Amino acid sequence: QVQLVESGGGLVQAGGSLRLSCAASGRTFNSYAMSWFRQAPGKEREFVATISWSAGSTYYADSMKGRFTISRDNAKNTVYLQMNSLKSEDTAVYYCAARYNSGSVYNKDYAYWGQGTQVTVSS
Repeated sequence: QVQLVESGGGLVQAGGSLRLSCAASGRTFNSYAMSWFRQAPGKEREFVATISWSAGSTYYADSMKGRFTISRDNAKNTVYLQMNSLKSEDTAVYYCAARYNSGSVYNKDYAYWGQGTQVTVSS
């Protein structure tokens, strides 16, 4: 089992920044690819970014490229999402997820999820 706890969400003005954190416990963190997804009210959960277990590779959804940065610190069992130039359409609950070995853009491929953290961007 892997337990995930997100933090760092909040209210920010458009153009501002937030840094989300996801602390993991349980099985060997550095065996898991880690990802961020988000879900806005009335919409399906969508992929945001993923990072390999070694942090050697990352992949982003097109709308996040250049604004969001995913990173991880395996010594701290933590994955981060730095979000810059935030827009009102970034308002959502953000979830981190863990998948053994390799990441995926499909939420159905993930067995482990955090409880989510709310990000609200005011215009």
